Amino acid sequence: MNRFLAQVLSVVFHPLLLPTYLFAFILYYMPTAMLTLPWENRWVILSMVVISTFVVPGLGAYTMVRMGQLDSLEMDKREQRGLPLLFTGVCYATTAYLLYKTSALDAIFFFIMGLIAASVFLTYIVSLFWKVSAHAVGMGGALGLLLVLNRLMPDGSVTMAIIAVVVLSGAVLSARLRLNAHTPAQVYVGYGAGLLLTIVIAYIAY
Repeated sequence: MNRFLAQVLSVVFHPLLLPTYLFAFILYYMPTAMLTLPWENRWVILSMVVISTFVVPGLGAYTMVRMGQLDSLEMDKREQRGLPLLFTGVCYATTAYLLYKTSALDAIFFFIMGLIAASVFLTYIVSLFWKVSAHAVGMGGALGLLLVLNRLMPDGSVTMAIIAVVVLSGAVLSARLRLNAHTPAQVYVGYGAGLLLTIVIAYIAY
């Protein structure tokens, strides 16, 4: 893999963008029978997710760079990852709470957002001691969420999405290694942790 492709994959599948991709999939791919939210109102939820999980955390990280708390948005130094990860986790947890308090919404929205928030806090805790790959945690969590959805949809309609995420996971993990952003252990442990966390919580909840 050349360096340019590795950089493109790292940006396109940045952890802050994964909630948007997952919610877009749920809102516009899952069978209408599984969601009570009217089709014409689904863009409102997607817009809320984009703002609260990408725009606000992104602006927060940019502000930290401008204030000198971060060297760059890439957050190459483990010591500088704590504050932005904690801020992102709070943003995600707040989003999950708002989805929970909106009684008109399906419980799956709160459940999915809660799982994503949990994976961010896990990354934050691990990053206090070790530079685990947030990209890997996110991709592992995405695969776990699709496996959970596949369990809820036994007709196998999520199978192709699962295959696509497995392939993309390999590409993203390879990209992080190609850019020397992480060691193999930091990538593989992150992926396994994101996948395992999602599956375990889903198993307990259901």
